[in-house]
Amino acid sequence: MTLQNTEYLLSELLLNAAEKYPDRPALIFPDSRLTYSQLSALSQRYARAMMGGGLAPGDHVGILTINRPEYIALLFACMLSGTVAVLLNARFRVQELRHAATHCDLKWLFVGHNEDVPHAARLLEALPGLADSGGASVLTPEAPLLERVVALDAFESPGFTAFADFLDESTLATAEQLDCRQAELVASDTALIMFTSGTTSLPKGCMLTQESVFRTSLAMRNRLGLLTDERMWDPLPMFHMASILPMLSLFHDGGACLTDEKVDIDRAVIQIKQERATFLYPAFPAIMAELVNHPEMKLDQLDHVRLINNIGSAEALRDNMRMWPSATHISAFGMTELSGIASHTDPNDTPAQRAETCGKPYEGVEVSIVQPESGQRCAANEQGEIRVRGFLLLKGYYKQPEETARVIDDQGWFLTGDLGSLDTEGRIQFHGRIKDVLKVGGENVSPLEIEAWLSTHPQVMVAQVVGAPDDRLDEVVAAFIQLKPGATVTAQDIVDYCQGQIASFKVPRVVRFVEEWPMSATKIQRSALREQLLAEAAAE
Repeated sequence: MTLQNTEYLLSELLLNAAEKYPDRPALIFPDSRLTYSQLSALSQRYARAMMGGGLAPGDHVGILTINRPEYIALLFACMLSGTVAVLLNARFRVQELRHAATHCDLKWLFVGHNEDVPHAARLLEALPGLADSGGASVLTPEAPLLERVVALDAFESPGFTAFADFLDESTLATAEQLDCRQAELVASDTALIMFTSGTTSLPKGCMLTQESVFRTSLAMRNRLGLLTDERMWDPLPMFHMASILPMLSLFHDGGACLTDEKVDIDRAVIQIKQERATFLYPAFPAIMAELVNHPEMKLDQLDHVRLINNIGSAEALRDNMRMWPSATHISAFGMTELSGIASHTDPNDTPAQRAETCGKPYEGVEVSIVQPESGQRCAANEQGEIRVRGFLLLKGYYKQPEETARVIDDQGWFLTGDLGSLDTEGRIQFHGRIKDVLKVGGENVSPLEIEAWLSTHPQVMVAQVVGAPDDRLDEVVAAFIQLKPGATVTAQDIVDYCQGQIASFKVPRVVRFVEEWPMSATKIQRSALREQLLAEAAAE
């Protein structure tokens, strides 16, 4: 395929990598791998099949499956064909799938299916009209714009096109037609629609442009100094920016992304060792805790790991540094609406800066801390709402202009809803979600502050703090705790550990021990923990 001299196109990112690093691995799964030239060839074939099937620039193409090589090939096929990749959360069930198919105006949908994750069957439950389509041009009345559903795996049902039929040579657009389509693309085009977590309402579709995602991936690569021989382990779901953005950041220099169908720590330990990973991207405390506590994870024997990206409290990050001193530990601040990440600590920052802050904003990105009630800018180290402006902002929430206007002001600032501060050198300090701040007898209490103290307990692996209803104080502190393997700690032990160390109104009044966490795609769902406490209170 002919390379175009066009800045900030994700399709060009792949084509350039395939030209410069054709035989280097791009994607490495435990049981398969694709080189850059193979990924490029596969993506181009898929793009030609999409065009041959009638998809036009701007049409919405859904992807619903587990992590697999075809996922990334389909993603780049959308970038090559000028269609919009709508990345559906693999955890979506009936209501969310129906909402995504209808609200986001899907034209085509690629869906996987196996016994463990029956996505096609779930889709059929969400859109029962598919089974009665009988080859009609409008497949289902629940999603009138949906014209084609392609099954990536064997799934016998009316309304589904077999993957082999999608790739029928007789229907493919020509390579010349693909070149012409590529020449029409512009960086301001919407490239992706990715969904917010939707813990309190139906998920919102964030529209991200070719330019915003490309430039953010380049900014990440520059900040972290990623290399051609980089081998990054990132098992996070591909419908999430914590997977897509780090992967794209590698593609600028021909690095390899080590991944898997899902987060499987047993398989991860083997993969990290065998492939000699240089960069680990567990990103979230629960995954990092499982990784470092795995009996086969001999941290002193992994000198090939140079960089580890995590989020968490300062004390948790310091603990990671103590346990794994041979690696450089970094942290970030971001969200889907910011094309994934707005700031990273620099590997050359001091350990204290890397533990206590999320680093400086990427070059070209502005961050301001503002008092949400008054709109006044905060002084250094004063807490307020984190607001962000720059190339990385979402284009908007799809078909939700009022919601878009609520979060992007008339000066182009995105209102994150996060509580933070800037130190005297401009590094971001994250203090939690504004909506998560507890009101204990009139006192504002940050869950992160209490979690940071609880994480210093030698037997605590992960701690989460939410508010429990209280007749006198409105709410009190409730701590959910996952202990390290073999630990024996009581609720009173946890309370005693806090007494005299943090203010009395911050000491947990409720302690619950858990072995598993209610999760969204990547994060512990505080809302589910609160609902558990409300149900307990209602039952009393």
